[in-house]
Amino acid sequence: GAKPAVCKHWLRGLCRRGEGCDFLHDYDASRMPECYFYSKFGECSTKDCPFLHVGATASTAGCPWYDRGFCWHGPLCKYKHTRRVMCANYLVGFCPEGPKCKFVQYV
Repeated sequence: GAKPAVCKHWLRGLCRRGEGCDFLHDYDASRMPECYFYSKFGECSTKDCPFLHVGATASTAGCPWYDRGFCWHGPLCKYKHTRRVMCANYLVGFCPEGPKCKFVQYV
């Protein structure tokens, strides 16, 4: 049968299975595997990344517990943990930027 996707190990020159590999050993843009970084973190910093960047999944959604201050799952959490910096002006009482401030303000 047809092989489902391009072998991610072959793309890096590291596949040891050769002809016995269950994946395609030929560059086919329509059958590229999913980008690990995009699927895990919702972004990929590799310029001209050959892997697929598919829509947001649970792993790219923000973690509601981390956003409140603490997540029991830590780095094993299936949701994205985005570190935010508190607004120093807001902490002392007033931020002149208001809702346009680039820092976090909890109301």
